[in-house]
Amino acid sequence: MNLDPTDLEAFRRDLIALIPRMRAFARTLSGDATAGDDLAQEGLASAWAARNSYRAGTNLKAWVYMIMRNQFYSEKRRSWRIVSLDSETAERTIPAISDPTATVELDELRRAMLMLPEDQREALILIGAGGCSYEEVAAMCACALGTVKSRVSRARDRLALIFAEGHIPKDDIRPSAALSDILAQYHHAGRRIALAA
Repeated sequence: MNLDPTDLEAFRRDLIALIPRMRAFARTLSGDATAGDDLAQEGLASAWAARNSYRAGTNLKAWVYMIMRNQFYSEKRRSWRIVSLDSETAERTIPAISDPTATVELDELRRAMLMLPEDQREALILIGAGGCSYEEVAAMCACALGTVKSRVSRARDRLALIFAEGHIPKDDIRPSAALSDILAQYHHAGRRIALAA
């Protein structure tokens, strides 16, 4: 069913307004600015192409994020490889590279997140970094709202406990490569979820 002209104009306007959030979400999924921009552009094109399947009055952001998430995991399923950022790129993208504390904190977070179950880590990234609501994540992951809330709550509680205990295992990855490793871990989780789908 085609959108009527008024709904089509509202869809176009609302979709354009979502572009900055789509880029942020895509960069979170991919872990790389360039790949994220490519994913956002593909998501924008796919959303526009599928505009007649969108039901006016429903949550456009959740609908678009679901399209982008499915594209991301489909690509991971097809590629069967993980492309890591080189350490120079990773270091350039750390927010406060002149502050060595920020690098150490990011590395601690990376190692702590590795201790979380993958479903909790994904939910926490979508809520915390992706800026999605619980309802949007439930729609994207095709699970109950309570399941998403439980995953995020358990992930936060577990991270707090990990940091309180200070029992975060060391590894051979340099702190300056923390962002690159987070990307690789997220790609691994994406491939696992895509294969399970």
